Amino acid sequence: EARDRTARAHEVLPLGDLRDRARRCPRPPSFAAALGGPDVAVIAEVKRASPARGHLAIIPDAGGLARAYASGGAAAVSVLTEPAHFAGSLDDLVDVAAATPLPALRKDFVINPYQVWEARAAGAAAVLLIVAALEQDALATLLRTTSEAELNALVETHEEHEVTRAIGAFEAAGARGPLIIGINARDLTTLDVDPNRFAALRGHVPDTAIAVAESGVREPADVQRLAAAGADAVLVGEAVGTATDPAAAVRALVTAGRHRVGDQEGAA
Repeated sequence: EARDRTARAHEVLPLGDLRDRARRCPRPPSFAAALGGPDVAVIAEVKRASPARGHLAIIPDAGGLARAYASGGAAAVSVLTEPAHFAGSLDDLVDVAAATPLPALRKDFVINPYQVWEARAAGAAAVLLIVAALEQDALATLLRTTSEAELNALVETHEEHEVTRAIGAFEAAGARGPLIIGINARDLTTLDVDPNRFAALRGHVPDTAIAVAESGVREPADVQRLAAAGADAVLVGEAVGTATDPAAAVRALVTAGRHRVGDQEGAA
């Protein structure tokens, strides 16, 4: 499906023209810098549906939701652009990038350099690359393209050998740093969530990399647990996107991720 989408888009706008268009766009904010602070950064997601849960939320205004996330203290916004399984679109990415100065992550099945340049032209600051979906050479090529496009990549892993592959591809690509590794607690085959997966894999992620916990983050206690396991950031979708007050939902997670929250409460 991603291949078909890319082929159709290429017929409308060839890669060379897309690359030229993307390079004329303002340079996006740094996704890596947004995740590099002392506290656990919250990446809040715009997601209408998922294979695991089906329909999640009616989101008539992706940009408005992103502004709510920003007001709650989110460090970045993740945007599903995959239409078949997640009901997303590139239009959502364009809207989010225009609505807030926060860096936006394109979350899709990115398998072709064309999609990286699409993301750059739409205003993204980063793209998701799923190790399990890519051969090693393709992963390195996409990381190289991401650097060329002045974007970061969130390299998603699920197993120890995928973390090793992510590190190797990043080095082979000569990609601009730092390496950002996502550890997804959801099994892509069964769709089950293993709450211990992040802690099990965190030790294999280099100290120089940024470690992002994905899936299964629903409440402040989850953020505190992942912070204790060494998470630099958490990616949260359903828990904030379906909340009655998305800004408040994000704010609660951001507060839980402050490393000195206990000291602050004691001082108060």
